[in-house]
Amino acid sequence: MHLSELTHPNQLHGLSTAELEAVARQIREKHLETVSTSGGHLGPGLGVVELTLALYQTLDLDQDRVVWDVGHQAYPHKLITGRYVNFHTLRQKDGVAGYLKRCESRFDHFGAGHASTSISAALGMAVARDRQGQDHKCVAVIGDGALTGGMALEAINHAGHLPSTRLLVVLNDNDMSISPPVGALSNHLNRMRLSPPMQFLTDSAEEAVKHLPFMQGQLPSELNRLKEGMKRLAVPKVGAVFEELGFTYMGPVDGHDIGAMVRTFQEAHRCEGPVLVHVATTKGKGYRYAEADQVGYHAQSAFDLTTGKSYPAKKPKPPSYSKVFGQTLVKLCEQDPRIVGITAAMATGTGLDLLQKALPDQYIDVGIAEQHAVTLAGGMACDGLRPVVAIYSTFLQRAFDQLIHDVGIQNLPVTFVLDRAGIVGADGPTHQGQYDISYLRCVPNFTVMAPKDEAELQRMLVTSLQHSGPTALRIPRGSGEGVPLLEEGWEPLEIGKAEVLAEGDDLLIVAYGSMVAPAVATAALLQEHGIASTVVNARFLRPLDETLLVPQAKRIGRVVTMEEGCLAGGFGAAVLEALQDHDVLVPVLRLGIPDVLVDHATPDQSKEALGLTPRQMVERIMQRFASSLPSGISREPIGV
Repeated sequence: MHLSELTHPNQLHGLSTAELEAVARQIREKHLETVSTSGGHLGPGLGVVELTLALYQTLDLDQDRVVWDVGHQAYPHKLITGRYVNFHTLRQKDGVAGYLKRCESRFDHFGAGHASTSISAALGMAVARDRQGQDHKCVAVIGDGALTGGMALEAINHAGHLPSTRLLVVLNDNDMSISPPVGALSNHLNRMRLSPPMQFLTDSAEEAVKHLPFMQGQLPSELNRLKEGMKRLAVPKVGAVFEELGFTYMGPVDGHDIGAMVRTFQEAHRCEGPVLVHVATTKGKGYRYAEADQVGYHAQSAFDLTTGKSYPAKKPKPPSYSKVFGQTLVKLCEQDPRIVGITAAMATGTGLDLLQKALPDQYIDVGIAEQHAVTLAGGMACDGLRPVVAIYSTFLQRAFDQLIHDVGIQNLPVTFVLDRAGIVGADGPTHQGQYDISYLRCVPNFTVMAPKDEAELQRMLVTSLQHSGPTALRIPRGSGEGVPLLEEGWEPLEIGKAEVLAEGDDLLIVAYGSMVAPAVATAALLQEHGIASTVVNARFLRPLDETLLVPQAKRIGRVVTMEEGCLAGGFGAAVLEALQDHDVLVPVLRLGIPDVLVDHATPDQSKEALGLTPRQMVERIMQRFASSLPSGISREPIGV
């Protein structure tokens, strides 16, 4: 069977192991061909090809439910669920999404982009099934990294207390860090322990002993200990943990042996109650460069399949905000041993890999545990350290309670660097950093800021570390503006003070963070039409520089705010509220992300769709203030 003929996963039923292995080779070829062209997550999907095929051969996907954690590893799933023809559009505007989306396919049973959600969702589906008298299977596929997340452990704890609820959890262990013994002995012991004859003998013997007249319905302690000892003999150490939590444990099984996995999954489906199948896989399987560098090839931009190297940029780019942050933090850590960088399993993405290499004693990786990272930092701050927590904006959402309860209320000196703030592109709605402005505005005691460029980022980091309370600093994804940078000697900013970049009497433009450069470009286009703008780099969201903004708004009478975040409760709303509080009732045009989900596309395409390019913003400004513009000013549409 050719992969292109697979439009429904049930077509895998009845295929031999050899036929499934042939499909597996085709999946890898298509996976590599597509990701090398369009970019995307490489290693995770390559590692679960056989797992996906084996699992789906034992399921009826017209009825059964499968929840893939995060979605990094779901490309093979997409290829066998009717998306082969369009797979070349992966992560492109209006194309196949990089993550699971319920609206994209009826086989995407639960959407995800963040880790550790799968077991909770699958258990919820299992509970709904039982309450409605249905009889389909519910499966969660989760990686060993995501299993460390607190939410996954909470779900396991709950599932273990529902002994009659059938749930299959597939642990995709691609690090081999949990339990290395993959082999014949462990597989044999599991098959023996779970075989119907052994189950019958165990249950029958136990019941017979219990009902002896002198036993009073109880097993003697000696027999209980013998029973538990036999279980631990047959189950690896990690398996014993899951068994104690109420799961039937099976594995480890070779995640690239289709036949072994089919047999294991079939056995698992016959068990009552929650089951965990431990599958050992190799991340990047089938592509030697990805196997050799599993971190580097987790996700890739477009690359040369032959060499495994990314294509060089057509022209040199300024360093990324993440790199500038990492380099600056290393310098500051060298000067102050109290500073400690903290990441939640995203060292490379946030720039903290530079600190890890340079000063490992001042670096902590807590794994996929954002809540713990925040409260850990709070505890460190209580006893004299200056923690810097670098987390993507979208992931810090998961620790909102900790921001308030453990850091904000106690006014602890913790610095948060929110990477990937704003529009991030091809990863789509689950990863857009569009909410942090809104959710940080209300957190008590926080100082919240955003730099206009990478040089200001350096100064803001110093400002944060010298401040006595909690601070949050948002930085965008990608390259900086290309401004000169200092190697050291950065001067802190005065907290709550904005910066005037241009002066004019016709319009007040107040921009925040990554929107400052577009604001300057917008003002230049407006000047061509005779409109002179005062442009303000707000720098601070909290506290807002009301001493500057209020008089300027009162004097000019027309205000435009610009932000790369949600308009609801955002920066523009903060300016509007401040003006209202001071009885300055002037027209305000807020430019930002409206109440919509920003789908996967390039950042430029997304900004175009949202009307956030300088040309589009000029048109919106001209339209909004047409009746109040000074006489003689051109109102012709702005050209490209």
